[in-house]
Amino acid sequence: MSALIDYTQPDINGKFGKYGGKFVPETLITPLKELEETYFQLINDKSFNEELDRLNKEYSGRPTPLTFADGLTKYYNKAKIYLKREDLCHTGAHKINNALGQILLAKKLGKKRIIAETGAGQHGVATATVCAKFGLKCFVYMGEVDIERQSLNVFRMKLLGAEVIPVSSGSRTLKDATNEAIRDWVTNISDTHYIIGSVVGPHPYPMLVRNFQSIIGLEAKEQIQKAEGRFPDYIVACVGGGSNAIGIFYPFINSGVKLIGVEAAGLGITTNKHCATLTLGREGIFQGMKTYLLQNDEGQVSEVHSISAGLDYPGVGPEHSFLKDEIIADFYSVTDDEAIKATELLSRKEGIIPALESAHAIAYLEYLMPKTSNDEIVIVNVSGRGDKDLNTIKNSLGY
Repeated sequence: MSALIDYTQPDINGKFGKYGGKFVPETLITPLKELEETYFQLINDKSFNEELDRLNKEYSGRPTPLTFADGLTKYYNKAKIYLKREDLCHTGAHKINNALGQILLAKKLGKKRIIAETGAGQHGVATATVCAKFGLKCFVYMGEVDIERQSLNVFRMKLLGAEVIPVSSGSRTLKDATNEAIRDWVTNISDTHYIIGSVVGPHPYPMLVRNFQSIIGLEAKEQIQKAEGRFPDYIVACVGGGSNAIGIFYPFINSGVKLIGVEAAGLGITTNKHCATLTLGREGIFQGMKTYLLQNDEGQVSEVHSISAGLDYPGVGPEHSFLKDEIIADFYSVTDDEAIKATELLSRKEGIIPALESAHAIAYLEYLMPKTSNDEIVIVNVSGRGDKDLNTIKNSLGY
């Protein structure tokens, strides 16, 4: 079971235990401090919270349902399975929760220009969406590999008025897009706000993104109490950077619920083609934070692989590193092939086509469900829908 502790992370220095912090150029220290101070002013501001609540309800479509997965439950014939339906958010994933919160922060800071990084494209789409809504310029950095495999989301961003900037360096995926976004931010700090898409980067980003995403877990708490009269026994979510996972985990920390994060094992953890950071990584400094990181013997960041563009990242949010070390959450990994099989399974048993990221969480049920009993309850966070991945899924299944 999850450890029963008093949980007050991060500390005043933005550290989750020994992880997190602020490892950035001097030019970013002042804007990060300004962002933190503005955030703390606004989280207790009635008008800010009322506007965010209104946008979540009227624009994003919250609360998202907690769906009893009757077909999946019958298939495994073990614990009851519920699905938290972030795939039903406006733009098709949980990313809009954070984007709405941060665009309101950017407006308060007086920023006119917004930048973002994206892998699977969902954060880019969410950022482009809120920029269109509030009339701000939007620039999205995206690796060339991801542009090719997420062409539909690239078109959506452009249709929304964003400029998508291809990144050709390194592995041409999410980490490289993030590097370029940080370079842009350093250069244009006076008028630019960087909407980081996950619980990564320098403090206060891991904290504020977690808090904006915690609406997922807060809703799930209320919904499962209404449906079953108690908390679940297990919560399962995929982990790349980790925002959807921490969003559903955070309100359940210190509740006795077993929290399970599922990483991308890619072609297998015995190969060098995976993203199993918490399984095989070690401590390192990366993109402004101290966290678990996949790296070689010389400390250079490893090239990674996942069929899922949103999990194709060599690091992880520092809070997840802390949760792992403190055994507050457990982390496992599943392969590309297992994720594809899970996509087909959920599609046929529930009529829900998940994003390939979410399919990793569904795939872990093959390992979890045999260990459960009929009187237990499992919630799986379906972080996004699979429209963006249909070409990849189609090619993988040979249709």
